[in-house]
Amino acid sequence: MNKALVQLTVTRVREIFRQPEAIFWTFLFPVLMSVVLGVAFRSERPDPSAAIVVDGRGADFLENALRGDEAIRVERMDADAANARLRAGRAAILLIPGDPVTFRFDPTRPESEVARIRINAALQRAAGRIDPIAVREERMSERGSRYIDFLIPGLLGMNLMGGGLWGIGWTIVEMRIRKLLKLQLTTPMRRRDFLLSHVLVRLVFIPLEVVPLLLLSFLLFDVRVAGSFGAVALVSCLGAVSFAGLGTLIASRARTTGTISGLINLCSLPMFVLSGVFFSTARFPGALQPWIRTLPLTALIDALRSVMGEGATIAAIGPQLFLLALWGVASFAVALRVFRWS
Repeated sequence: MNKALVQLTVTRVREIFRQPEAIFWTFLFPVLMSVVLGVAFRSERPDPSAAIVVDGRGADFLENALRGDEAIRVERMDADAANARLRAGRAAILLIPGDPVTFRFDPTRPESEVARIRINAALQRAAGRIDPIAVREERMSERGSRYIDFLIPGLLGMNLMGGGLWGIGWTIVEMRIRKLLKLQLTTPMRRRDFLLSHVLVRLVFIPLEVVPLLLLSFLLFDVRVAGSFGAVALVSCLGAVSFAGLGTLIASRARTTGTISGLINLCSLPMFVLSGVFFSTARFPGALQPWIRTLPLTALIDALRSVMGEGATIAAIGPQLFLLALWGVASFAVALRVFRWS
């Protein structure tokens, strides 16, 4: 490593520590956000289905049949109030007494479909239905199979993406706006060293981004790493390099904070939705799957989930590691060619 690159990297580190707000937004805020999201999506039993029985002949039987089911929260009111509740999304389903009983619900709402299944089963049992096949339930609650175990790697990947895009892209554009890039141009410094110093700083701060989140997820939610910590470190570093490359690329020509803000959102929001931070990528159509798998955030999250949840080895996540490295190197190479100091 040449002397100029070392000095530039040390300067970047000092700049960050001299800005308390940068410390907060880069390191503390993602951890706090992850904890809040982790609490919001921690593993608990689903809420009872909100059902409303509309007043009318036969309403007493329906209400009494559902009262004893813990999976259903039943209320009773007139038709106008019940329809208003359903339109506002404060009820999953309406039951209108009659022969047959009418279920009024929106089939595109998952909670309404769940409510229909629960309520139909409860009513059939109350009417004396005997299931022809006996079943036994085994409810999974062990570590590795909970939703919080699925969520934490997604939040970690999201933090690494935000650190690379906002931490580098925004910083470079601010330096360009304040004419600091022009000042540095007068020094014997190569463009490659300047951009590479930002990438190295991301690697320096990786422990501050990854360790607190893993430690808090263990202490608060008992989320553990099934694989090796070395594999987690390698995936995190390659993820940071990948998004650092993207950060340098999108900042290579932007001249205003509005432009860089729009470019960062253009890059991050589609991946935020498509790459499986909060839900599985399998929800999207099969035609989109090849494109989704090529996204760097998808590769990062898939690799983290494989290591943390399944104990995958480095060899097993080789394709994801290769894709992350490819994104980082290709983005950085393009940034080197198109970067402008002013």
